Amino acid sequence: MSEMIFYERVVALNDQTHAKLRVGPPSSFAYAARTNSVPLLTSEFFECAREYPIVFARGEAGPVAAALLGLREAENLYVGKDGTWDARYVPAFVRRYPFVPGKGAQGELLVCIDEASECFDSKEGEPLFRGGKPTAQLDHAMKFLAEFHQGATTTELLGRRLQELGLLRPSDSVAQLNDGTQFRLNGMSVVDESKLRALDREIVQELFVSGGLAVVYAHLMSLGNLGALVERLSKRGTAGKAAGS
Repeated sequence: MSEMIFYERVVALNDQTHAKLRVGPPSSFAYAARTNSVPLLTSEFFECAREYPIVFARGEAGPVAAALLGLREAENLYVGKDGTWDARYVPAFVRRYPFVPGKGAQGELLVCIDEASECFDSKEGEPLFRGGKPTAQLDHAMKFLAEFHQGATTTELLGRRLQELGLLRPSDSVAQLNDGTQFRLNGMSVVDESKLRALDREIVQELFVSGGLAVVYAHLMSLGNLGALVERLSKRGTAGKAAGS
């Protein structure tokens, strides 16, 4: 799963090149309308479990926790035609737009932006720099990205640990609409409850102390939201490919 979902032209923010750049909030969530899943942080699992099915997708460094937003390619069932987000909680991955963390030549964290975003302008919005220094607006974005980067590292460690313990299995869920159309969640994994219950006491204690056990149960509870996702799809029609296919 790519870090650059819905980002078109990512560049590192520069106090000289972007000295006069201003930023405003997105006018809508249209930029995320063609995204059927987004990476999640473990700190979000409890909020997201009330809204979305949480699954594990394939990533370059291991399993990636993700909120499932649609059952077909390039379709987010939580973004309406008017660009509004139809859920109480919006994942941090979506909210950080149009900013995104990047890595410099020495592995340092860089603040990057999507230059193609309508959020940026030279006249409208809040300035990013004043006198060559970051403004409070940019400081807030930098803090958000740093926290997101740290949270992503913690989440990656949990995903790899679950994989090491053999707890992840390919999802065998099949979503069926009222007209009989079926959608299988290809390329996605979930925690195997039977293997979770069979863990040694020491491993269970390890997961409990680290907070991983609570996160796993939030993930398992979230899978009940698949039915609500099917209902959303039923209202939109059925022409298209299944997510992950």
